[in-house]
Amino acid sequence: MGAGSAAGTPHGGSLASRWTPGPLDPAPARGRLDVWRADLAAVDDGLLAPLTPNERERAGRMARAGDALLWSRSRGLLRTLLGRYLGADPRALVLAFGDRGKPRLAEAQPLRPTAPGLHFNLSHSGTLALFAFAGFGEVGVDAQVLSARGTERRGDRVALARRVFGPEAADRLGELEGAPREREFLRLWTRYEAELKRRGIGIAGGSVRAGRSPWIAELDLGPQALGAVAASTVPGQLRLWSWSA
Repeated sequence: MGAGSAAGTPHGGSLASRWTPGPLDPAPARGRLDVWRADLAAVDDGLLAPLTPNERERAGRMARAGDALLWSRSRGLLRTLLGRYLGADPRALVLAFGDRGKPRLAEAQPLRPTAPGLHFNLSHSGTLALFAFAGFGEVGVDAQVLSARGTERRGDRVALARRVFGPEAADRLGELEGAPREREFLRLWTRYEAELKRRGIGIAGGSVRAGRSPWIAELDLGPQALGAVAASTVPGQLRLWSWSA
């Protein structure tokens, strides 16, 4: 599969690893799924230039300046990456949003021939950001950083798991304590949220019980974070890229 690629399986539980510095021209192709990871703390603020007035206004309404900066950097990096895939000026890209806020490319904008059909999604937790780009159908991605403030109470996690993931998953979770329980809960949660984002329905619009995704892979993000990417079908190639300025 080449540098930066990793294999996936239907309903996969295997972790995709082998992150490689990403290319300037990622070349979208049918059947290919790319996931980028980035440390928003290290993203240059020059990437904020493509933000639209509406995006700047949204960031300005956020209560915490730090949250606004990380959100702005994630959107600036999304535009930069889209510009690379589409061969377009990031400032000229027009984004539209579904009923639940999932971003997509608006129609009637000049794109290079390989661009039509490009689907994408993004997620950030703390300073960690993930971006997914698919040339074959809808995609969803989710990242969760383990909290430094400690873990939720056991009963809270187990009860939520029982409602969302079912009794078997809840029983497994109930056998764990502390950090292992929190990590397992977030592993399940990232898979769940990635699939909801693929469908474009969000947590509020999703079914209470987690369903099965056509294809999903967990992402190796190290000991302090978890992530997953869901796609509408099994990708012919999964490439994992690290952002570097």
